[in-house]
Amino acid sequence: MQLKRSVWVPAAVGLLAAVTGGWLLQQGTQGNVYLKSRMLQDVIRTVSDRYVEKIDPADLYDLAVEGLLEQLGDPHSTLLRPEDYSELRLQTTGDYAGLGIRIDEKDGWITVVQTLPGTPADRAGLRSGDRLVEVNGESMRGWTSDHAVSVLRGPKGSVVDIKISRVGVDRPIPVRIVRDDIHVQYVTGFMYEPRIGYILQSQFSARSADDILGLVDSLSNEGMRALILDLRDNPGGLLDEGVAVSDLFLRSGSEVVETRSRIADQNESYYAERRPIDPDLPVIVLVNRFSASASEIVAGALQDHDRALVVGEPTFGKGSVQTLYPLPGGNYLKLTTAKWYTPSGRSIHREAADRYVLAMGGGSAAEFIQVPDSASQEAYHTDSGRTVYGGGGITPDLIVRSDTFTTVEQQFRNYLGEQLAAYSDALFSFSVEYANDHPQLEPDFEVTGAMLDQLYGWLEENGIETDRVLFDGTRRVITRQLAINLATVAFDEVTSLRRRLVLDRQLETAVELLRDGRTQEQLFSLAETRQAELRAAARED
Repeated sequence: MQLKRSVWVPAAVGLLAAVTGGWLLQQGTQGNVYLKSRMLQDVIRTVSDRYVEKIDPADLYDLAVEGLLEQLGDPHSTLLRPEDYSELRLQTTGDYAGLGIRIDEKDGWITVVQTLPGTPADRAGLRSGDRLVEVNGESMRGWTSDHAVSVLRGPKGSVVDIKISRVGVDRPIPVRIVRDDIHVQYVTGFMYEPRIGYILQSQFSARSADDILGLVDSLSNEGMRALILDLRDNPGGLLDEGVAVSDLFLRSGSEVVETRSRIADQNESYYAERRPIDPDLPVIVLVNRFSASASEIVAGALQDHDRALVVGEPTFGKGSVQTLYPLPGGNYLKLTTAKWYTPSGRSIHREAADRYVLAMGGGSAAEFIQVPDSASQEAYHTDSGRTVYGGGGITPDLIVRSDTFTTVEQQFRNYLGEQLAAYSDALFSFSVEYANDHPQLEPDFEVTGAMLDQLYGWLEENGIETDRVLFDGTRRVITRQLAINLATVAFDEVTSLRRRLVLDRQLETAVELLRDGRTQEQLFSLAETRQAELRAAARED
């Protein structure tokens, strides 16, 4: 790809020169920057010497730096401590050294939700539902997930001694595990039904494009003739990988994204270079209000070039580029240095206050269904002349709100109230015990009425107050929740994902469109008709 640069890869810049006295003196000839810097030094020295409580001068410099960045009003510009940088590297590479388990806090204990196949935890025999009660001789009762993660991770080859509590076993089980390299898989896919493949990309990491390409090849061999690429709840990641994923679908030479800085000679454009996968493969991209950053790059590029139909909700609107600058002590400055624009010239940046309203579900149903007009968002055009909108995330070609609770289902949630977390823990515990008692359970298992009755009794036995009428009225949702928990503890990630996609209105809409539309052009036509119907229904409401 041309002009490749990662959003978070450190750039080689003369940062130290930008904070030396010499630079400040030169600027002082144009104003009072030198005097301001002296004032800052005087304030720090006076506070250090005279403030009523003793404060380490080094901490005062940290406060000054953090205050400066906070006053920028940009949530993406921040100071990264060494531990923050390590976590960022994990998010962008998917690689770390540890045990290979997914954990959560349940009933006051760190509990194994899922063991990743082929990892040290898997080889040591850890199971879903195991409670981690002790690590290296220290009780883990009351630990947070973040604290547990920080302790359980460590250098490859190092040893961690834990004790686990397991259903059906009277005493804690001691387990010694040797940490090893773990790769978090952010891309999952399968054949949703004959002809239609489904790929979920939960985050952009260093191998996203290669992972998707491998899945596309595999699904094509299984008969895939249409693809759903699910970018919902994907917070983004590496700019390079957003470009690389777009490159999989676009013709060579197509512009993917442009970044614009206040320094003109640092503006950059990124183009597709490789030969695309099947150019006749109909593609639908699913997005929602939590699709951000690189997700919006992919959705915007494929939409502008008429390569995919975008379905779902308007996206988050994180249209800025961050660059990492190394600082002393293993710290990094993550600074917003540019904004990015889609091939049609759209800025996807949405103001932070508007993002909050969007994330919290603000706006009426009609506002989400109606296509924005030029009064709120400027109109642009795709390669074929279709109208798209900029200035606030990616507006889908077909806006479909996610499924919502019925009145009785919401009443059940309200009835649970403060018991909601305990209800979730009890549901998970029931699933663990049920899976242990039914080793013959098959991946396509059905949640029966008898299972739901058994669950209701389990909730009562575990002190969860429930209302039978509301419980029965919520069976649609509870059935799905139980199926997800059972699939998670008893089977693999794909089986669990399949269950999570049940009652998914946005996915169901995409599948319906792909059943009727066999070409990309047909999909656009069907979506236009469906959008007009939704507008009419919204006006009637």
